[in-house]
Formats: sequence, C-alpha cells, structure tokens
Amino acid sequence: MVYTLNMNKRTLYKKLWDQLSTDKSLVMLAGPRQSGKTTFARDIVAKDFSDIVYFNWDLAKDKRRLIDDPDFFSKEPRGSVSSKPLVILDEIHKYRFWKNYLKGVYDQFAHDYQFLVTGSGRLEFSRKAGDSLAGRFLKFHIFPFTLAELSSGRRELKDFMDNPLDGFDDVPTGETKQAFESLWELSGFPEPFIKGKKTFWSAWSAAYGQQIVRDDLTTVADIRNLDIVETLFALVPSRVGSPLSMNNLAGDLQVAFDTIKNWLLLFDSFYLTFRLAPWTAKISRSILKEKKIYLFNYPVIEDEAARFENLAALEFLRAVETWNDYGWGKFSIHYLRNKNRQEVDFLIAKNNKPFLLAETKLSDDTPAANLLAFQNALDIPAVQLVKKEGVKKVYKNGKNSILVVTAHRWLSSLP
Repeated sequence: MVYTLNMNKRTLYKKLWDQLSTDKSLVMLAGPRQSGKTTFARDIVAKDFSDIVYFNWDLAKDKRRLIDDPDFFSKEPRGSVSSKPLVILDEIHKYRFWKNYLKGVYDQFAHDYQFLVTGSGRLEFSRKAGDSLAGRFLKFHIFPFTLAELSSGRRELKDFMDNPLDGFDDVPTGETKQAFESLWELSGFPEPFIKGKKTFWSAWSAAYGQQIVRDDLTTVADIRNLDIVETLFALVPSRVGSPLSMNNLAGDLQVAFDTIKNWLLLFDSFYLTFRLAPWTAKISRSILKEKKIYLFNYPVIEDEAARFENLAALEFLRAVETWNDYGWGKFSIHYLRNKNRQEVDFLIAKNNKPFLLAETKLSDDTPAANLLAFQNALDIPAVQLVKKEGVKKVYKNGKNSILVVTAHRWLSSLP
C-alpha cells in the first residue's frame, strides 16, 4: 500500500526537519512516547550525514560518558571534514542540568555540529520551566500516524486555505478507508499500527499509560497517590467529547481542585492527553473556561461517537502543530459552545481569526443545526465529517457552503 511507503519514510516530518536544521544547529523534536522519535532520528535523519554520534541518557555507558567528559562527541573520529556531524541526544532531558548542558555545547559547537535533541513529555514540560535556551533552538513535533501522514494526497496549505472544501479527493477512497480502519482499531502509534493486531494493541495499551504515569510523571512531580492518578486517567475516555468539569472530577476522586488541575496539566505535558479551549470572540453567550479533553491513544474510548470525534481532533491537532512548526502563522484549534448548549466540535483559526468550522457525526449526512447557526454568526466555510461511507454533498447556507463528506476522504488531504 502507498501508506506503508509513507509510513517508512515519515516524509511529512523529514521535510520539516530539513527546513529547521538549515536555519538552526540545535533542533528539538518533541512528541508522545513511542511515536517514533528515536527511529526518525537514527533511521531517517541520520541517512543525510556522514558522521553520526548517538547518545541515550537511558544507557548507563552513555550517561557515564557525558558525566566524565561533557564534550565527548567532539572526540569521536570523523570520516568527513567537509560536513557537520550529527549529534543525536536522546532522552537528555532526564539529566538534571540538561538545559545548561545544551546551552554550553550550543555556544561552543554550533558552527561545527548539528544537534538533534529528542524527548517526550518531559522535554516539553521542562522547556517551560526556564529560558536558558532562549534563541538557541527550534522545535518541532512528531505525532503517531495520522490519515494525512499515511496519505499520498496532502494538499498545499495555500490551496487549503483558499478553499478548504474542495481539492481533497485525489487519493483513491480504498486507500484512505483502509488507513482509517487501521487507525480506528489500533491507534496511530507505530508499533501496534505496524503489528496490525488488536490483541497486541490491547496488551500494548494497558502497559503504555501505566508506564508514563508511574515512570515519567513521577520524575517531575511529587505524586503520593499514584492509584488516584491512575484512576483519573482511567476516567478520561468517558469524558472525551464534552467540556471537562474539574470540579466534578475533584468531587468524584475526593481531592482538591488544584490537585486535579495539576494532574491534568501533567497528562497534557506528557502527551497522554490534549485539550481544546472554547472560542469566545464574536459568539453570544459563549462559555469561557471549560476545555474539552482528548487522548492520543483513542481506541480506548468505547463510545463510537466520542472516539470518532477524538480521531478527527488528533488529525486537526497534528495539522495545526505542523503549520506552526513551519512558521506559516499562528494557528490554533478550538471548539464552540454557548450557554444555550449549542456546540460545534472544532474551529480552526489563523492569527486569532477563524477560517474553518468542523463537526463530526457518525452517519447524519445533513448539516447539523448548530453548525448552520455558528456558520451564520462567523461567516466562514464549514465541513461536517461523517463516519458513514460514500458521502460527499455540498449544501448552501446563505452565501456560505457546508461540505458533508466521509471523514477519511477529507482528513487525508490536510496539509
């Protein structure tokens, strides 16, 4: 299949690396644990370099090398004097003084070496704790496989922005349907996706969340009630698709509101979850605070409609983060809800100006009333994504249009 080829090359992220590494000698790659960061660095990026030094803080011998000689990589023999060596620093964020270390090596070796720093949530979490690296690095994100990455039909951003409702149907429907079905059952995490077995995903999934909660979260936070944190994470799948009340969660688990707030921030920082804030500008009686929560490992969600919404949310998140990483603008993703409980699942904005609405439905191929109403208020294009096969219809709503389409056909074209 075409998407197997794309899977092996991860071209979507390789092009981004090529641009960022041209502009800066220190590039950070963040993303969920087991989303393919190390494989991307060692098997894809490294192919363009004659000399590669790989370091992994989790390996005792590498840890000793750095402690004994912080400039260890500069002592490695080089096969080429005409090109920069690549230094891959994997899991370096687990080193207590990692930011000061990177500042030092960048200031001394930026002209002579290319550095790629990979890490999961801890890297993202720690990055917010200080500015010792300010101005010294560029960052991008890698995600589990998405429909758009697996597809051969991604559009250019300019074309998409000019007309998001057209030009998406260049890829054979059978290709995108197969990719969707695999993602639906197995998630986009490379190992279970490539294995292709639901039984393997089940075993992998059970260990995945527990490993992050027990091993990763405890490295940055003093968590004394791990069993309650695990219970909170187990409750998340049933909360997907609705505004999340932290007060209700605090009451259910009998802990303080601030405790729930901090634990949820850790879930976000370690890529267990992501949350969308409501869009409030120009929306009468909009809600102001409660966010919606989603999972990266969405097959754990039993409710079909909620899982479908989550899958679409991750597709949009990947797109928005990639556009931001390229520097194409300040893109953001939100949801719409007012105090009358009218809601639309997604709003995409560029530079704080909305340009697209999106709603998810399992089978309803007529535009939702709320989508029509919010489109009239915002005067922007809208798409209704359905899980049902064989749907492609365009409806007029005043001077605007609404596309109702089978989700995998449209999502696979996201830039």
